[in-house]
Amino acid sequence: MTDKAELLGTLYIVATPIGNLADISQRALDILASVDVIACEDTRHTKKLMSAFSISNKTLSLHDHNERQKQDYVASLLQEGKNIALVSDAGTPLISDPGFHLVRHCRSLGLKVSPVPGACAAISALSVAGLPTDRFSFEGFLPSKSGARKTVLQSLEHEVRTMVFYDAPRRAIDTVKDIVETLGGNRYVVIARELTKTFETIYSDMAENLLTWLEQDPNQLKGEMVLIIEGYKADVNEISPQAIATLKLLLAEMKPKKACAITAEIHGIKKNALYDIALSLK
Repeated sequence: MTDKAELLGTLYIVATPIGNLADISQRALDILASVDVIACEDTRHTKKLMSAFSISNKTLSLHDHNERQKQDYVASLLQEGKNIALVSDAGTPLISDPGFHLVRHCRSLGLKVSPVPGACAAISALSVAGLPTDRFSFEGFLPSKSGARKTVLQSLEHEVRTMVFYDAPRRAIDTVKDIVETLGGNRYVVIARELTKTFETIYSDMAENLLTWLEQDPNQLKGEMVLIIEGYKADVNEISPQAIATLKLLLAEMKPKKACAITAEIHGIKKNALYDIALSLK
């Protein structure tokens, strides 16, 4: 007897190159060539990729503005036993690209969703940034307007994890100015621009020095960019001995996150400022 699940199709989430076509995997090529339909963020862009590898297949437009309208149709194809590949214009779908609503909808229906790993600009940039990678946060695109951008940056002032953003290079000068104003000129920042492409640039420095570099080289204001900001580092001298004593006592009884929260409440300080200290005391 055939299991009903065996008759259902699979939605493959296929990562594609972020610049260098040689970065596509053989598995990704095999799946793009064999599925019944390729759902694309931009069919014109994806057809260029398909043409480069002599892939001829049906495509379906699926982007931010029609994803919810198309999700039932895609699900119905999967229920008929069709296999579908989802691709974005570059990199891994859903990572600041369309696909979340479709994947959630398909999973809610018990349909199979399978990843085909590959390039991701955020992870590629993080791997060469020279900043801690044991704990990091991906914050997506920064707002285009300065006021909203400053609000986001201020909310992350005491974030101890390395922070990864996407941003448009044409806004890089204004963005770094906002970083200097909200997080301080001595915050370490990395710009990874045009990754895997001819004019790949990875530059790191204190925010105020980085600003000077950008202002002196207009060529850095082109292409696509990943922005990585060093996490907040608490100055032990800013934390009272009493607070550290409290933290030590609590760490003996509970996990660092809870110990920091209680210590912060007792002594009226930000809990994020205590986390690095807590890890050093464990």
